[in-house]
Amino acid sequence: MPLTRRDFATRFAVAGAGVALTGSVGVLATAPGAIGQEVPETDAPAPGSGARGRAPGYGPLIDDPAGILALPAGFSYRIITRTGVTKLESGESTPSHHDGTATFEGPRGTTLLVNNHELKGPRSKWPHPVPLADGLVYDPAAAGGCTVVEVSRDGGHVAEWVGIAGTSINCAGGRTPWGTWLTCEETEDKAGQNGMTKDHGYVFEVDPQAPYDPHGPHDSHGPRAARAPRPVKALGRYAHEAVVVDPRRGHLYLTEDADRPNGLFYRWTPPHGFRHGRGRLRTLADDAGVLAAPRCYDSGGRFVDDLSRATRTGTVYGVDWVEVPDRDARTTPVRKQFHDGAVTRARKLEGMWWADGGAYLVSSYARAESPVRHDGQVWFYDPRRRTLTLKVLLGVNPQPGADGAFDGPDNITVSPYGGLIIAEDGEGVQHLFGATDDGRTYPIARNDLNIGTAEAPEYSEFTGPVFAPDGRTLFANIQEPGIMLAIRGPWRRQG
Repeated sequence: MPLTRRDFATRFAVAGAGVALTGSVGVLATAPGAIGQEVPETDAPAPGSGARGRAPGYGPLIDDPAGILALPAGFSYRIITRTGVTKLESGESTPSHHDGTATFEGPRGTTLLVNNHELKGPRSKWPHPVPLADGLVYDPAAAGGCTVVEVSRDGGHVAEWVGIAGTSINCAGGRTPWGTWLTCEETEDKAGQNGMTKDHGYVFEVDPQAPYDPHGPHDSHGPRAARAPRPVKALGRYAHEAVVVDPRRGHLYLTEDADRPNGLFYRWTPPHGFRHGRGRLRTLADDAGVLAAPRCYDSGGRFVDDLSRATRTGTVYGVDWVEVPDRDARTTPVRKQFHDGAVTRARKLEGMWWADGGAYLVSSYARAESPVRHDGQVWFYDPRRRTLTLKVLLGVNPQPGADGAFDGPDNITVSPYGGLIIAEDGEGVQHLFGATDDGRTYPIARNDLNIGTAEAPEYSEFTGPVFAPDGRTLFANIQEPGIMLAIRGPWRRQG
């Protein structure tokens, strides 16, 4: 049943007041001016703790003598893979441009990581593309894909192999409740464009649990969900960024990183009787289920054309869903199929993570393409209430080259120690930073690897932050040239 303007206005007036009083709307909300500001210690105890209050986080970052990763005192890192240095089990170099990542429990206490490689266009363009592993190739012209990395409990042994190849611009994606990875192509290239031989802009399923055997049989009955890769066309063809799964309702939520016009947040509803499971998405008909985009209303029942219009954390919008006319975008990109006033857009919709019964999603930054400028938003979609709530808002950073403030959030994860861990993809200095439940932020790591010059330094974005299943290790990537890192230290509850 659609959520009408009047329904939402009434619901907000009655229930919204109660929510504001209990403070739940404010969870993870950060005042625009508070981002990146250090909160001093105070003699006042934290609520319910009886202990002396303290600033969030782990203290200041310490420069790395090796020039790779600055961390707080007591923390350390290990390089897991590095393009041009580490090798796959089949002998080729680790592919470059690491991006979205997920972790899974592996055999004998190991951790398995699926790692996207965001490589655009033909293979000839890249020194280290994803190798064309037999039986795992979608389009032999494309350079991207995923690798699977196996790390022993102590981090001393690392193995890496191809999970899927022949895909393009594998940006983010999402972990499924049934133990697979959905990798997303951030492109709209069709066959014949940019050297491609097949249409791109799809979601593919990758099974990290399949054992690697370079000499084993490569038949269609193998255990890998990605063998003879097939796109999940039911989820649409557009510049995908991330995807999450609602384990209760079976819906999939997806983000689109595009502009002119700004991209969309999507919901896919499975067809009646469909049951999720390993490899089942690839069995769907191309038009199975319903792909829809949001139409949002404010507390007064007024239509909201772009999420950047929200300038206060705690802002709540009601959400209706409008079906996509042509999800495969045969003639017109999906986001352009809606006339002005039909759906709600957002600039650079990026990472997502499912937690707390809903989806956390990022709008990385807004410039001239959006009604109101900002340097990052994190929203929370509550499927039960059918609302979007603004949790984190980063004001425009006037000095991105200076260490301190944060801007351009991209990939995110929910921390087992409370709050969010966010990968920065802004201008200038690049961080991993945390946001506590009460809205304070703190640095976790800084990229010290200068890929520019001494006169014009340049630092690549962080990608793929995700904790190991046991919560002891935070994995993250430096995208260029392509480095996967394992970070350990005295983690503690935040907020």
